[in-house]
Amino acid sequence: MILVLDFGGQYSQLIARRVRECRVFSELIPYDTPVEEIRRRNPEGIILSGGPNSVYGEGAPRVDDGLFGLDAPMLGICYGMQHMALSLGGEVGAVQIREYGRSDLIVKDHEGLFAGTPDEQKAWTSHGDAVFAAPEGFRVTAETPSVPIIAFEEPGAGRFGVQFHPEVRHTEYGMEILKNFLFETCGCKPDWTPVNIITDAVERIREQVGDRKAICGLSGGVDSSTAAMLVHRAIGDNLTCVFVDHGLLRQNEAEQVIEAFGENSEVPLVHVDSKGRFLDKLAGVTDPEAKRKIIGEEFIRTFEEEAKGIEDATFLVQGTLYSDVIESGTRDAAKIKSHHNVGGLPEVMDLDLVEPLRNLFKDEVRVVAAELGMPERLVWRQPFPGPGLAIRVIGDVTGERLEILRRADAVLQEEIRAAGLYRDLWQSFAVLPAIHSVGVMGDARTYAYPVVIRAVTSDDAMTADWARLPYDLLEKISNRIINEVPGVNRVALDITSKPPGTIEWE
Repeated sequence: MILVLDFGGQYSQLIARRVRECRVFSELIPYDTPVEEIRRRNPEGIILSGGPNSVYGEGAPRVDDGLFGLDAPMLGICYGMQHMALSLGGEVGAVQIREYGRSDLIVKDHEGLFAGTPDEQKAWTSHGDAVFAAPEGFRVTAETPSVPIIAFEEPGAGRFGVQFHPEVRHTEYGMEILKNFLFETCGCKPDWTPVNIITDAVERIREQVGDRKAICGLSGGVDSSTAAMLVHRAIGDNLTCVFVDHGLLRQNEAEQVIEAFGENSEVPLVHVDSKGRFLDKLAGVTDPEAKRKIIGEEFIRTFEEEAKGIEDATFLVQGTLYSDVIESGTRDAAKIKSHHNVGGLPEVMDLDLVEPLRNLFKDEVRVVAAELGMPERLVWRQPFPGPGLAIRVIGDVTGERLEILRRADAVLQEEIRAAGLYRDLWQSFAVLPAIHSVGVMGDARTYAYPVVIRAVTSDDAMTADWARLPYDLLEKISNRIINEVPGVNRVALDITSKPPGTIEWE
């Protein structure tokens, strides 16, 4: 077992997920878990996560110093490295040039974490503080042009620290670095498989639900579909799926979901048409957080009403992922945005939640879905947010603006698929800003909406890079949208990575 101590970093669960990807069991626990409890669990290694705080700031999260007296090897990442340095006598402070995104890493020592990796490599960084002086007995193993101590280690004691994020895919040799820690330092063996996830999830669902009835909020995506299959495996006919068409879906999406999950599914499906209800609630609302909370509450109220007609079902199954949880804010993590199924939930609910995927990322869910026998087209469906087009129509959500965005997005999806790039992208979609731009069409002045194209690559949605789409494809998409979608006279491309941006605009 590897224990990951969570200091509230946006990538904390991603660390645990990467360890599991190496087929080593890992668990994320609060940073203030008592040392005696950690000792009792006897982990092969401990990883200190990153976090949003400054380690020298007032009220910054700190572990008991007794943690550093345990025999288990330890790896500090970002804030975790700074915490280790400060606790063991080093110095930490604010850097003059902050590092966000890719940085050039220069390796000075290849005997420990960097064994088998080159002298120069790219690493993903996100920090404004750094270690200025390593603790006594530590040696500096890597640097960047602006940070002299980007990594250090005390091999004899099995202590290592990196200021960058090896758990992020955009760090070129991140997995090699983690594997060096897991297998060479900790002595772990790769004997944990995704099948364990299914077995454990089914057991937990049976313990929670028992012989009572549940409904599943089915969207048609891989998350809610996988959650439904796990719950159905656990409780059988006591599950009913409910698909709510909130009027914020993409073109023809409601019909596709009904066709895919209606007649051919072993689980009963109830289709609820609530277009007017949601649009009425969103009328005049422009604040993104307000939109998410309104949509989250309306979903719950609709599910509560439907549950009463299904022999008083008392549980609601959701396909909530850990990326939803962490971005909505946890005890130690900053809130990025309220996901409708987490931070957007009302305080009072009549249904108890069942969330079998809550500790998993999208790529892990896809592995589970494939193991469960789900069709490939569904396993690899690009993520679509629960609030739907409401958070891609920037500002006021109206029927007219939704229709413009639907038609533009349909063109984009058609061309992305025709180019054979759909599986290569994490997400690709159109955004409708709340502005107009001047144009010329047919020798006349126009004043219409611009459409923004967003396409990113990622493995887990916690970080993402903008996709380098071919110029000829972008030209074709732009021409088609402007020519075929009334009300649009300009197309722009979003080339922002995450961080500093997010994937969605709201």
